[in-house]
Amino acid sequence: MAQQLFAIYARAANGVIGKDGQLPWHISADLKRFKALTMGKPMIMGRKTFESFPKPLPGRRHIVLTRDTGWNADGAEVVHSVGEALRVAGDSEVAIIGGAEIYALFLPLCARVELTDVHQDFAGDTHMNALAESEWDVVAREDYAAEAGQPPFSFVTLGRRTIS
Repeated sequence: MAQQLFAIYARAANGVIGKDGQLPWHISADLKRFKALTMGKPMIMGRKTFESFPKPLPGRRHIVLTRDTGWNADGAEVVHSVGEALRVAGDSEVAIIGGAEIYALFLPLCARVELTDVHQDFAGDTHMNALAESEWDVVAREDYAAEAGQPPFSFVTLGRRTIS
């Protein structure tokens, strides 16, 4: 299988993707979807994203891209460049899981995006711009109403638009 990259993230209506190293909302269906889509796959992330986990997530490889050449952690495969991260990931489907700087580096290489579109504004310190509609097509969408303290949200799969 040839290497295929996809980004997976949740983004609030105002562009927030994080606050103090965590998600500023709790949507249990989003966490379950993240697990299902990343299980058994290598995940590329930044150091701060890795450090936001209480421990490495089971059943997945944690490839951590960092500029800090002295950094290491149990469960992390440490790399220092995009090329090295891609080599270490191997020929398979690879999940790009954040944070914002990692998405900026890898989104141009991604064939698809698995987005949880949170239909509410949240305070936060990490933001992402909306994807350019000229570059992506909505392949699938599931909408969910607010319930049990969770904001309304949609699961959206976007495929990179091919230019003919």
